Amino acid sequence: MSHKIVFLALNALLYALCLPASAQQPARMFRIGFLTGSSLSSQLARNEAFRQGLRELGYVEGKDILIEWRCYEGKRDRQRALADELVRLKVDVIVAVGSGDIQTAKEATSTIPIVMMVGGDPVASGFVASLARPGGNITGLATLRPELSGKRLELLKEIVPELLRVAFVASPNNRDYADEKKEIELAAAAFGIKLRVLDVKIPKDVDTAFQTATREKANAVLFRVAGPLAQLSAHRSQRSQSSIGSRRCMTLRNMWKPADL
Repeated sequence: MSHKIVFLALNALLYALCLPASAQQPARMFRIGFLTGSSLSSQLARNEAFRQGLRELGYVEGKDILIEWRCYEGKRDRQRALADELVRLKVDVIVAVGSGDIQTAKEATSTIPIVMMVGGDPVASGFVASLARPGGNITGLATLRPELSGKRLELLKEIVPELLRVAFVASPNNRDYADEKKEIELAAAAFGIKLRVLDVKIPKDVDTAFQTATREKANAVLFRVAGPLAQLSAHRSQRSQSSIGSRRCMTLRNMWKPADL
């Protein structure tokens, strides 16, 4: 899935630079601004896949492109400042990871092309006019997360027909939290599943959420946690399998590790 996301984002990036894949090496070095809430060290695999995708398209970092990484590492007060810095550097394109970063980049510039990665509904968020005719300076990948939330629960039900109780571990700070929660609640009601919503805002909430899911004998856990909490949730879920795995616990993760709140 991650490679597919990178592939789509890179195609959008290529479009934003207005160069065909078969073009010869550009005469100047293009600058790509990359705005994310996660640290580079926590996303080594994703970042290397991004570089590899660029190389496959004929772009070599340090030779004909320069990537300006700007990571605010969860410190929201730095988010806009880093976006403004990329604009001042006059980068050729900005890659924004998640709805929050896309919105910030949109507010920072209306002329530099913005490639969105793992955003929610771009129309509802006001990023584009429509999917058919987006207009403006934003392109890229939309995951339509709220609409897929109910589908994830449906897939769990298909995998485990006797599914009765599901814990939905999510961060209320996520941009699409309310819509996703609504979609999952509707699906749970349709399938006769008892849904337990467990909010996580800070690291200690992750342990509390898994303790509650275990105590209430959840048959499955649905994740919607982003940023640093996503890694912590992944670790806790693996550790919790021994205690709730005996009840055939299925864990379906919807975690895009860069902060996209």
